[in-house]
Formats: sequence, C-alpha cells, structure tokens
Amino acid sequence: MESFQTHRGLMAALDRANVDTDQIIPKQFLKSIARTGFGEQLFYDWRYLPDGKPNPEFVLNLPQFQRATILVTRNNFGCGSSREHAVWAVQQYGFRAVIAPRQKRGEMRVPAFADIFKNNCAKNALLTVELAEEEVENIFQMIQRFPALEATINLDQQRVSLHLPEEVSFHFEIDAAVKGRLIHGLDDISLTLKEETRISAFEKKHNFQLPDPQK
Repeated sequence: MESFQTHRGLMAALDRANVDTDQIIPKQFLKSIARTGFGEQLFYDWRYLPDGKPNPEFVLNLPQFQRATILVTRNNFGCGSSREHAVWAVQQYGFRAVIAPRQKRGEMRVPAFADIFKNNCAKNALLTVELAEEEVENIFQMIQRFPALEATINLDQQRVSLHLPEEVSFHFEIDAAVKGRLIHGLDDISLTLKEETRISAFEKKHNFQLPDPQK
C-alpha cells in the first residue's frame, strides 16, 4: 500500500459528531465487487440534493474546500457498521488524513474514531490523527478565520502544523506498530511476507503437507 510519511494539504472542516459509516458511504453503494470508485459516493446524502445536483450548502461542495486532502471532524467518526467501504470512500475522494478529538466528560470517554473504522484506516494508508478537544476546536476556528488553510502532517515527528502567519503545531500520539506500517507502506500481506524466510523454515521443520484431496 502507499506509504504515509509527510503530507501537506488543504484542510476541510466537517462540523459533525458521530458520523457513522452509513453516512460516509450509504448502503446502496455496497453492491460493487470492485474496490474503486467510491469517492463519488462519499457523504452522498449530504453532498447531493434529491435531484442529484450538488448541495451548495454542504461543506465539501464549498469552493474554499475543493481539493481538500485533510478532513477535520468531531468525535466518534466512523461509528456504526464495520464496512471497509467507508475508508475506501474517504480515501478515494482524496483525503490522506482525518483529524478528530478525543473527549473526556468526568469518567466518560468518547473516542475520536470508532475502533473498527480506525483499524481499517491503518490497513489502507489513511492516517487517523487524535488530538485533544481544545486543539481540534482551535483548528476549526483557524479554518474559519483563514480561507484555504493548509497543514503539514509529519508522521515521523507525530506533528500537525498549521500554515498560519505564525505557525501553530500540535503533537499527536499513535501506536508504534501502526506508525511503522504506514511509514513503510506495509499492508497485512506485506507484513506477513517480511517473515517469509522464517515461515518457510518452520514449515520445513514441521514437514507440513497439504492433505491429498483424493483421499
């Protein structure tokens, strides 16, 4: 899969919490057996009016957010069903990263991303960035104040930098294993093939043989 090391791009702000996978990619588009072409259906019910024309009020249809590659949203993004198509739709639209806040209300914790969606992102080179709630709120305000705001995400340094008159940066945490696979562009198959020599040696040592289908 494509590696993620450093990316600079335009930021788009989707000011909605609990965006579920059926909103990201509605169920009627899951019939395809291919893994391509889902970008046009991203947020379909929000992006398009009943007559099929673009909804001029939806954020991704606004002129200042055209060609955005970094999506900033609210907490619990990607909740709902486990469909991997949701990740494909976000990625194939053109986004390389999604930023969302983790929240804490007393003893209650609200995740930035639903677990299954987050895991699917790691397997498809879509970076999920979790920041503190006040940091994401700051980003939303900066996007509103500065049209066509760009940011650079440096995965090695685990840093998001907003390109403002005075640069503002935020550090983010990420699982070391996920970071490594993204930087090196390793999907599940690639990770397995890294151990091909050891796997072959193990098979020879234990003399594994496939069963004879005729017996």
